[in-house]
Amino acid sequence: MIARRPLFVLSERQRRLHKLRNLAQSALLVLGMLAILGLCAFLLWGWAGLLWAVGLTGVSLLLAPSVAPEWVMRAYGARPLDPADFPEGYALLRHLAARAGLERLPRLYWLPTPILNAFAVGRPKRAAIGLSDGLLRALTPRELAGVLAHEVSHVRNDDLWIMGLADIVSRLTSLLSWAGQLLLLFNLPFWFAGEVVVPWLVVLLLVFAPTLVGLLQLALSRAREFDADLDAAALTGDPQGLASALAKLERFQGRYWEDIFLPGRRMPIPSLLRTHPPTEERIRRLLDLYEPVEPSIDLPRTISVPRTVPVVTGPPRWRHTGVWY
Repeated sequence: MIARRPLFVLSERQRRLHKLRNLAQSALLVLGMLAILGLCAFLLWGWAGLLWAVGLTGVSLLLAPSVAPEWVMRAYGARPLDPADFPEGYALLRHLAARAGLERLPRLYWLPTPILNAFAVGRPKRAAIGLSDGLLRALTPRELAGVLAHEVSHVRNDDLWIMGLADIVSRLTSLLSWAGQLLLLFNLPFWFAGEVVVPWLVVLLLVFAPTLVGLLQLALSRAREFDADLDAAALTGDPQGLASALAKLERFQGRYWEDIFLPGRRMPIPSLLRTHPPTEERIRRLLDLYEPVEPSIDLPRTISVPRTVPVVTGPPRWRHTGVWY
């Protein structure tokens, strides 16, 4: 039995404007990170250092090992979901992947944790999406469609490659920063003797460059999340489904009970230091942009959790793979 839900649409002009804004923001953040890396290399070794920094970044991208999605999922103790055991979920995924223009359907995995979580790994031609046990049991079909569309958008936009580039730039910047600080340390006797003059601006840049790049990396992650939210709403035509899922994820992660019984226990994280934007901001952006239209997508009334997976009740624990689940 299929149930139709009232859906929403974003005007084409608004969609283009927000898409361009998100893309421009991401491009500026990446260019900012590259500029800091290049400036550090130039201050240390001149134009030769700048060329080496550019070359190392390119070589790192080309030679960086491509970790198979299956290996990542295995580290989290994930179990692949078979289409025969999870037909409703795969039906939604096929519909969304077709709308997104993906050539190959991502593989779905079950994550053995009661925490509500979902993430995508891989590239558009070979990707996997992990769905936690808690998420599968807590979300409605409408909410699950929004979450799946969000992860499909990450895959289509190749956000993992973009964040990989940001990670390489961040690591190289940290390496150059340490090298520069060691050079300054070795030259301290000459500096005090007045034989070597090093501008304080150079010293400050070498010290704080990794922090600056790290902040830009966090901002890039936030920008990609906003973009995935926008694309997910376009894929489903239902921003309220994703907004409802985001609100439920926020509520189920303990904030609701902590606010009642343990007020003040959770120290608020500065928005600048969040890898994900505040949930309230994501929901507001989703709901402010859309207007009701006729339904355009079919949803199953219920989505059954595969019988092949157990119910997870215990709290997350640290595993030998270095991750918590």
